[in-house]
Amino acid sequence: MSVVTELFRSEENGTLSFGDYTLDTKAKKDKIEFEGDMYKVKTFKTMTKLDKNGQLIFESVPGSAVHNFAATTDGVAFEIEASEDVQVTLEVEPEQEYRVYIDNINVGNMKANLGGKLTLSVELNPGMTAMVRVKKQ
Repeated sequence: MSVVTELFRSEENGTLSFGDYTLDTKAKKDKIEFEGDMYKVKTFKTMTKLDKNGQLIFESVPGSAVHNFAATTDGVAFEIEASEDVQVTLEVEPEQEYRVYIDNINVGNMKANLGGKLTLSVELNPGMTAMVRVKKQ
């Protein structure tokens, strides 16, 4: 895997890829239409954010490259790459419990807060990716 040099792209399988954690200065791309929704991405070495219709749906600190991002009514799945461990915040269903898998290992259940935010940490080795799945219980 590698960074998404165009900052945002739709994949042939209907998923999204976005983010470039190698940038020293902020880069953004907005007014991106995909399947009837409007997206905006901001990214650089310390943060990557993806908004859908004006609402945050993904954020990582520090920045990351995200591949094959898919959000459904049952949860979220994506591959993530960064230069170090990342903290990821996802927009999910408020107060819903989710089972979290990292590289197909069940790391436990987490409950989204009242605002629908779910925050998790992903340990990464430089140049390596991790597969993350967050599945509604």
